[in-house]
This record gives sequence, C-alpha cells and structure tokens, in this order.
Amino acid sequence: MFNDGAYWERSQRGDFSVVTLEDRHPALTAANEPHCTRSQMLSYRDSAGNEVARVHQYLRPNGEIGASGRPDPKRLYKDGELYRLQKKPAESGIPNNS
Repeated sequence: MFNDGAYWERSQRGDFSVVTLEDRHPALTAANEPHCTRSQMLSYRDSAGNEVARVHQYLRPNGEIGASGRPDPKRLYKDGELYRLQKKPAESGIPNNS
C-alpha cells in the first residue's frame, strides 16, 4: 500500500510535509549502519496537517537512506482507515498451555 501509493515519492515532491518525531543514534550493532547514522521516525502530513503515513528510516551521514534504501512504513491512513504494523508479543519464557 505504501509503495503503491507512492507516499515516499510524494513526500519528496512536496505533496506531504515531513515532520520529524524522533531523531537519535541507533545501536550500531543492531542497525549495522555507518557511524553518525541517524535513526528517525517521520510523519508525512497532508496540507491540512493530518498524518497520512508514519515511517522509520536510517539517515546516513552522506544523506542516503540506509537498510533497504527506502523508508520503512509503520502506519498508513487510507480512506479513513488506519493500517499499522503490530509488534510481536515479547517472549516471556512462560509456556502457553491454552
């Protein structure tokens, strides 16, 4: 849905404003990205200021996006519906006997 809707490309054209929600240094061992890469959570917003998508990206010092080379969508609002990734339940170490 994110790719089909060209949300990233539309944000680059200026169809959406981009608001930085988080901007931090990632754990180097987990991210496997160059030193000084930024881990960012971004919100794409329409002209009324409504969030249409939320993405995570690794912004490398040279301006390139790390990992896949594209933002990783986390939330998408389409036709009044919210689509989002659900986090996997944490491993508790307690067996599920149900």
